[in-house]
Amino acid sequence: MKVVVIGGTGLIGSKLVSKLAEHGHEAVPASPNSGVNTLTGEGVAEVLRGAQVVVDVSNSPSFADDDVMEFFRTSTTNLLKAEKEAGVTHHVALSVVGTERLQESGYIRAKQVQEELIKESGIPYSIVHATQFFEFMKGIAESATQGHTVHLAPVRIQPVHSDDVAATVGATAVGTPVDGVVEVAGPDTFRLDELISKGLAAKNDPRTVVADPKAPYFGAQLQDTTLLPGPDVRLGKVRFSDWVAQQQ
Repeated sequence: MKVVVIGGTGLIGSKLVSKLAEHGHEAVPASPNSGVNTLTGEGVAEVLRGAQVVVDVSNSPSFADDDVMEFFRTSTTNLLKAEKEAGVTHHVALSVVGTERLQESGYIRAKQVQEELIKESGIPYSIVHATQFFEFMKGIAESATQGHTVHLAPVRIQPVHSDDVAATVGATAVGTPVDGVVEVAGPDTFRLDELISKGLAAKNDPRTVVADPKAPYFGAQLQDTTLLPGPDVRLGKVRFSDWVAQQQ
């Protein structure tokens, strides 16, 4: 089948295109670099011609609250409209585990709007909720750094490798639309502060991690289970310890 991957040159998108192609599908990466811009609508109708499935793994170039809301609202609206006109029969989007519990975060509020637009579109859909990628640990540390210390809430987290996310998104894309949410997470659970401490130590980063129950997570206050998936989660295969060892 023809699968158009919006954001197909990014971390998840590039892996997804490769995995789909390996299984014999026509996987088409679409991004502004390839002349497809979901914000302006440029090239969208053309790339969707003949597509059965659209997978949206794109991300906002700016994480400022207003910018990210504008990106997901406008790009998703434009994309869904073009999909209806093209006769697309399955829309798949990548989002975040705990979206409904993280609404203090401007970025997550924008992802929630994206999800609502998809659900209301009338197009059969599947939304994949992933936990935080191993590759995003550096970003978490940077966001929580104050001077030479990193303040993080001592809550549980179940991070996942990008390969496992791409595999789950790919399997979902070529399957029957679930008209709901599929969750994917890594095989192991950690405390957030301890996880980031392990990652920094592996990179010989001198910053000290402080367990701070009131520390915000990208603007949101966390409870112990906020970042955890539900019982029906699909578990990835790559362990954080193995990934860290490969980085050294």
